[in-house]
Amino acid sequence: MYSFKGKKLLILGGAFQHCKVVEAAHKLGIVTYVADYLTDSPAKKMADKALLVDIKDIDALVSICREEMIDGVITTSLDPCQIPYQRICKQLDYPCFGTEEQFHILTNKKAFKKCCKKYGVDIIPSYSEKDIELFCNGNIQIDFPVVVKPVDSRGSRGQAICRDINEVKAAIEIAKSESSNGQVVIEKYMGNCDDFTMTYLFIDGNAYLIRTGDRYLGTEENGLNRVAIAATSPSKHTELFLKYVNERVIHMLKAIGIKNGPVFIQGFVDGNTVRFYDPGLRFSGGEYERLLKLSTGVDIIEMLVKFALCGRFEENGLPEELYKLGGKYIMQLCPTLKEGRIAAVCGEEKLRENGNIITYSPRYGIGDNILLKHDVGQRFAEICILSDDLNKEAENVKFVQETLHIIDTKGHEMLYDSFDVNRLFDKD
Repeated sequence: MYSFKGKKLLILGGAFQHCKVVEAAHKLGIVTYVADYLTDSPAKKMADKALLVDIKDIDALVSICREEMIDGVITTSLDPCQIPYQRICKQLDYPCFGTEEQFHILTNKKAFKKCCKKYGVDIIPSYSEKDIELFCNGNIQIDFPVVVKPVDSRGSRGQAICRDINEVKAAIEIAKSESSNGQVVIEKYMGNCDDFTMTYLFIDGNAYLIRTGDRYLGTEENGLNRVAIAATSPSKHTELFLKYVNERVIHMLKAIGIKNGPVFIQGFVDGNTVRFYDPGLRFSGGEYERLLKLSTGVDIIEMLVKFALCGRFEENGLPEELYKLGGKYIMQLCPTLKEGRIAAVCGEEKLRENGNIITYSPRYGIGDNILLKHDVGQRFAEICILSDDLNKEAENVKFVQETLHIIDTKGHEMLYDSFDVNRLFDKD
């Protein structure tokens, strides 16, 4: 049996998503280091040692690992951490979830689309910048509206929904400014289709479906139709996914050599298929894994922490149908804010006293000024709820929305309209 006590683990990224990584490591007696460019990251406050180092400064982090005799590196949830994670692991010969090529395919949207086409996995119809030129010259047609986005950005940053060619041209320039390599993706807008997420955990080449989920976007009227305001699991489209899509996706991921680690992919449900658009060699973020443990007793994060240090999963596999959550339901609710300066936050104590609310993670507090950027920066908090059934989930969401109020300096409510719980029951 491998001994973890006293081992040292570097965690890339200090956001709230990585607090559970620090907790799992401490439970095993592991010394934790957390690195990012911020001074007050939530996970840093819990770590044994906080490193004020940008995760993109790979040389500096490699040097620290050598100087401190760190035994492994991990990141589980954040997009910008993926490539640095793989490069650090490669230089230090640490266990890693994937290869350089696999991370490229599962972080670069164009490479991912090409891979999907090769293996028969459905994707959203797309256009190139050359197609835009051809359209301007009257040589081809484009089915508007379209979405323009950076090839490798995150959190809906740099994305825009465009209804004519002039909007497309302007959006391309913005998207390029948010892309690490100046490349963009132009896709057919799938706004009338349900947004679907699934996650596998690969163990020794075997794929275990650990999550299906539905993401609910804000309204176009509020400029939040590219921002997820709620997500629930299991998905109401799980049976469709398993029947028509699951085997093709697993075949593709095995074909590119995925052996160990998490893979998540987002897509849109379109008839009897899912058209995928965003992958990651990581979890999708939020606190799903924490609530999965409460629902099923399976600690996925602890498994990944162990892998980061010993290079293998000590467990032989996972229970079947883990994605069903033992019949329970998980909701991540993300109340969104209007423009203004926060003067008061009301109802927090009542939220914390409710046993169905597992985590309450506010991003802002009194005095913070909120700007209208129409991206994830509009979210006030991530609130994770565990419910015994779908009806109880609706009740718990209503409780949150009736309890939490954010007031600006003029005495006005800053929260946008409530999430409509009827959407949880709609399967159309």
